[in-house]
Amino acid sequence: MKRLCLFFVSLLPFTFFLLPSLAVRSATSDSRLAVFDDVWETVRERYYDPTFHGLDWEMERDRFRPLAASAQTPAELYGVIRSMLSDLKDAHTRVFAPDERFDWQHPRFISVGISVREVGGAPVVVSVEQGSDAEREGVRTGDVVTKIDGEDALDVFARRLKEQAGSSTLATARVQAMAKLFDGKRDAALNISWIGFDGKERAATLKREWHERNTNLRVRRVGKVGIVEFDVFTQASAVDFMRALMGRLRNVRGLVIDLRNNGGGEADAMAEVASAFLAPGKSLGRFTDRSHSIEFEPHTRANMLYAAETIENVRAPVVILTSERTSSAAEIFVAAMKDARRAFIIGQTTCGCVLAIRRRHILPDGGELDVSEMDYFTAEGKRLEGEGLAPDLSVTLNRQDIRARRDRAMESAIERLTSASRN
Repeated sequence: MKRLCLFFVSLLPFTFFLLPSLAVRSATSDSRLAVFDDVWETVRERYYDPTFHGLDWEMERDRFRPLAASAQTPAELYGVIRSMLSDLKDAHTRVFAPDERFDWQHPRFISVGISVREVGGAPVVVSVEQGSDAEREGVRTGDVVTKIDGEDALDVFARRLKEQAGSSTLATARVQAMAKLFDGKRDAALNISWIGFDGKERAATLKREWHERNTNLRVRRVGKVGIVEFDVFTQASAVDFMRALMGRLRNVRGLVIDLRNNGGGEADAMAEVASAFLAPGKSLGRFTDRSHSIEFEPHTRANMLYAAETIENVRAPVVILTSERTSSAAEIFVAAMKDARRAFIIGQTTCGCVLAIRRRHILPDGGELDVSEMDYFTAEGKRLEGEGLAPDLSVTLNRQDIRARRDRAMESAIERLTSASRN
């Protein structure tokens, strides 16, 4: 049985770093070219689109190979490779240097204790970690970051945005660029300036430190409405979801599924969650290879594959919350629920990052390469890559709501479900 993982890690607020020993390690031109040639050849052989979206892949090799040969450090080499891959405009085809580590089930990232989003064209603080230096220095949600290490924050953003040229959509590129605004080495200091709601500009020095993101299922109730939030589809989250339906969420009159930070995950786990709402045997779309043959077609099912729990059938109305961060397997789930008219969608258009990788390729120096080997179409025949899914009701962020910690999308979802339960 095929197990397909569909996860777009680039939307998570993390940054990779190179250990000092790697950054100064010398490498021969031959070894650098061995890595470059392996990347180029693997993409040529395995990429799902043999036309490369009209890109001349032979010319790409001629253009970037001399740059790879002259690279002085692994960081420079991988920068060249990333520049070449970015021309594919494919967020899933990406490369990781040997000392870059990321576990999508237990994501760790470097943070200064705050997260920012682009609101009204500005980097606005949307969360401040409790107990962090940022909180002690007076950074608050709704504040606008103005400078980073003395440089205008919007100039830093523009530079990060240029680095995200390979994103599947412009909206995705902007989210990625904002998530990487404070990129840098672990334990390194960062000077930031920000403006609060009182109009005063303040400054502080913060430290980049490791943090781990909680991807566990979060469940709560507001009256007769149940709320479920999780950031990745795994077998564990699917089991927890079924247990919640039979426990804390039993007999709810409506259900909110918050996928605004869900970057995807395992196709089987996504299918099991979808099976709680859709009849068994329903197609959740199809994955096709470069010859347009169907390679994988997930379906809903009556029983879970990897657990003894039964699949609880949910009849209550459903609202799904989405954002530009909703990607990969999460987008497939949203599409299936929307096409079946089983859910009302509130929030923002999804990532449009829906391609599939069969297996990760190991490079000669120990680096790793992901290549999009399969395209995806919904059961209705719609292609999501580069497009995403628009919500039924659009709700955008604004500074005032962020400052007041008001979640208008969640409020709209609860209000809709509460009203439906009265009728």
